[in-house]
Amino acid sequence: MNKKLIKEILSWVAVIVIAYVLALAINKFVLYKISSPTGSMEDTFMINEKVFVLRPAYLFSKPGRGDIVVFPAPDEPETDYIKRVIGLPGETIEGIDGVVYINGKPLTENYLKEKPTGDFGPFKIPKGNYFMMGDNRNISLDARYWENKFVPLKNIEGKAIFKYPHLKWLW
Repeated sequence: MNKKLIKEILSWVAVIVIAYVLALAINKFVLYKISSPTGSMEDTFMINEKVFVLRPAYLFSKPGRGDIVVFPAPDEPETDYIKRVIGLPGETIEGIDGVVYINGKPLTENYLKEKPTGDFGPFKIPKGNYFMMGDNRNISLDARYWENKFVPLKNIEGKAIFKYPHLKWLW
């Protein structure tokens, strides 16, 4: 082979290796995808719908009520959950007849799939921790039912920023 061809092949290999390393770095430190494995977040995310998660979202701020976040399940750390932040550190959260109360005041939730039922709490949320619930409350196995009810800030892996369709026909 001539030197020009070898040089061209090596330049393509270098481009491919650099692109691969950059993709891994972006996935590890910036942006990754997850799919919702259950109906607990319907109608916000349907089962198996793909969602992009921004890892550094809480580098300079804290999660806010209503944020959708990804974290290891408190009772099954090998499984990632995607849920909505409902209770913030220091608050008392309670559910009465399906309505969530934060420090005794009802929470307005326009993202719920249907009118929830049931009671829970009251729970005092420890400093540095959050209370997570699914949008499809009547089937969501969320913080109301976990043995470890709260998610520490350090365990929040990122914030869901947008969903995208699975374009099966492209591959």
